[in-house]
Amino acid sequence: MSEIVIREIEGRDQLTAFVKFPFELYKNNPFWVPPIIKEELEMLDKKVNPVFQNAIAHYFLAYKGDQIVGRIAAFINWIEIKELKKSKVRFGWFDVIDDLEVTKKLLEAVVEVGKKHQMKSIEGPMGFSNMDKAGMLTKGFEELNTMITWYNAPYYPQHFEQLGYSKQAEWVEYEIKISSFQDSPEKVKRFSQLIIDRYQLRLLDFKSHKDILPYVDQMFDLLSKTYDKLQTFVPIQPYQIAHYKERYLPFIHPDYIKCIADANGDLIAFAITMPSFSKALKKVNGKLFPFGIFHIMKARYFNDRASFYLIGVRPDFQNKGITAVIFNEMQKTFNKHGVTIVETNPELVENSAIQKLWRNYEHRQHKRRVTFNRSI
Repeated sequence: MSEIVIREIEGRDQLTAFVKFPFELYKNNPFWVPPIIKEELEMLDKKVNPVFQNAIAHYFLAYKGDQIVGRIAAFINWIEIKELKKSKVRFGWFDVIDDLEVTKKLLEAVVEVGKKHQMKSIEGPMGFSNMDKAGMLTKGFEELNTMITWYNAPYYPQHFEQLGYSKQAEWVEYEIKISSFQDSPEKVKRFSQLIIDRYQLRLLDFKSHKDILPYVDQMFDLLSKTYDKLQTFVPIQPYQIAHYKERYLPFIHPDYIKCIADANGDLIAFAITMPSFSKALKKVNGKLFPFGIFHIMKARYFNDRASFYLIGVRPDFQNKGITAVIFNEMQKTFNKHGVTIVETNPELVENSAIQKLWRNYEHRQHKRRVTFNRSI
């Protein structure tokens, strides 16, 4: 039996090997959706991603002989440490063969990073902040993951339980069937109009990305106010907002962004959805060029599935039915574009307000995911 060796990666070639490992691990898995290799490299590149202005990262590969058998990234977000007083090292980009000893040694490498910086706990899988992917699947192994979630095999959580890790945060995801607007729940339509009239709200529709730009900073401000009490929250920095604005906004169809303003014109809620890119990304298999971009563009304009990406509601309007207004307006967009199925983004199990809304629609709770933690 080959010895397991953990090596911290150095240089671009090893970073590429780190990014490409799950492509080999899941090459025959029909449910794993590959990321875009270039985007993954940029996300992890300390010279490109502005998050490294307030974070550090170490990347590790596990080898048996010359064969890569696992990978893991260790992060410390200094905003989380200094402002939120959470003394933890995060791990993410975790993938491994079904070998408990490999998982153990990869986690030990992260623990050593934590100890070096006097951290008290380890938690993951997660990215640098709540804008990144988070959570390990514990249900939904026979479902395609979305572009904003990780996929993993069933043995992953089994490894963590065997190694004495505890569940920390837990998310659920839903698949919702979209009927015609005429056939959608009357209860939601009536309630939505009641809320609009009661609070004198104004619905904002966008025709171009230029129309959206004046509201982007307000959206991120709403995100912070919406989620700052949740256990996974880390404040988003201005340079990260600029990065997300440049990187992601051009890919979002203006029809799929809904904003609601109050009587004074101030933004009180927004939602961003996107056509589902899961099947397109399967065809692309990590490469946009030369032909992958055509699959992405086709999915953007011709698609019967969509995914919720972000929802933000100002605290003084939370629990006042604003999510019903958002979904009622999104339904019109879904019908316009022929969308019949919508997947939610991962919702923390304690976020009961949004989950109550789905009860009005034909739905199924099809995925569940968790983060694991342990003292170090």
